[in-house]
Amino acid sequence: MNTPLLLFVESNTTGTGRQFAQRARALGAEPVLLGADPGRYPYAAEDELRTVVVDTADGDALWAAVQRLATGARVAGVLSSSEYYVATAAELAARLGLPGPSAGAVRACRDKSVQRRTLAEAGVPVPWFSVAGEAAEAVAAAQWRGGPVVVKPVQGSGSLGVRLCRNSREVAAHAEGLLAATVNERGLSTPALVLVEQYLTGPEFSVEVFGEHAVVTVAKHVGAPPVFVETGHDVPAALPAAEAAALAGSAVHAVKALGLGWGAAHVELRLDGGVARVIEVNPRLAGGMIPELVRRALGTDLVDAQVRAGLGLPVDLDGTADAVGAASIRFLTAGTDAVLGDTDAAEAAALAVPGVVDAALYRPPGSRVGPAEDFRGRLGHVIAVAAGPGKSARAADTARALGLATALEHISTKEAMPV
Repeated sequence: MNTPLLLFVESNTTGTGRQFAQRARALGAEPVLLGADPGRYPYAAEDELRTVVVDTADGDALWAAVQRLATGARVAGVLSSSEYYVATAAELAARLGLPGPSAGAVRACRDKSVQRRTLAEAGVPVPWFSVAGEAAEAVAAAQWRGGPVVVKPVQGSGSLGVRLCRNSREVAAHAEGLLAATVNERGLSTPALVLVEQYLTGPEFSVEVFGEHAVVTVAKHVGAPPVFVETGHDVPAALPAAEAAALAGSAVHAVKALGLGWGAAHVELRLDGGVARVIEVNPRLAGGMIPELVRRALGTDLVDAQVRAGLGLPVDLDGTADAVGAASIRFLTAGTDAVLGDTDAAEAAALAVPGVVDAALYRPPGSRVGPAEDFRGRLGHVIAVAAGPGKSARAADTARALGLATALEHISTKEAMPV
């Protein structure tokens, strides 16, 4: 009998993309990566993944490629580990009569303006917001609100384009820049709209939802404004029962209101005066290696669960008896312009901290680096595990500091990178 195929439409460049393919093979399916340029995913060649070159932005070309694959084998599922292609994968799965989320719900969810309106109408707590198609509209909305606001594109991922604007000049400049962009970093067309929203200063969390079940609440660490770079996560979040319940309740309410409820959803929230306000719902697994933290801390493999769901197999979200209890990640970012020195020594210094189980620098020695504007500015990571989130967090913080102190060589102002 031919091995069933699990098709992946594009992929993450890092993180779970490789894990999706590995879990497919472990479950007896052959992973096939469909991409405009599969070479952008180094793991595909390293793991000898079957690839198909196709314009994934062209629905007709993509469907033709899928049909060709289906003539010689049984296509058992269609997924994507990339937020930009989850709706495309859902549409293909529906056309093939295979499991998946509602493609319409996913597309609506990915437009933050539509998502926000839907959540507000359903009574889900959200920040104050306004949608603008021109810079002047964004400025007017900010002036009506008063005080600093967050301005962001209505589509995006990884904190790209998200910025705190403290006055009308900053709002106008940032909105103009976002509205001038016609395509995103993947070359896909983007709506000419921005979201102007209330700046919430309460602690940030995410709730990892699978189906309509809140699996775990994650404490998120975010860098200093005006950008919102995620610098770390703790699993699970150490919270009083009432706050944990409020976060989980708002997250599940949001998922239901958006018509999701199949597979993974990553819901980001802030506690605002005791109210769990939903910042955004992402119809996919979390990034930032959160699934790996969940696996280490709780023994629940969310990647495996998503692949099983895509193949129509039973999903088990129960943890394992050998789970450690807590896991933390800290991303290494530069505070100033610098040069990476001995990255091997930096990794070794981090790994020497008790509880640290993983440390990696992403760039070679000699690389010039600067303060991160979004996730692409991260230089590396460290992961620590312990019986409780306080211990894992302290170990990760220590390892991060040691790694940065060892890796970064500061450069003079004359040598600094151009802005």
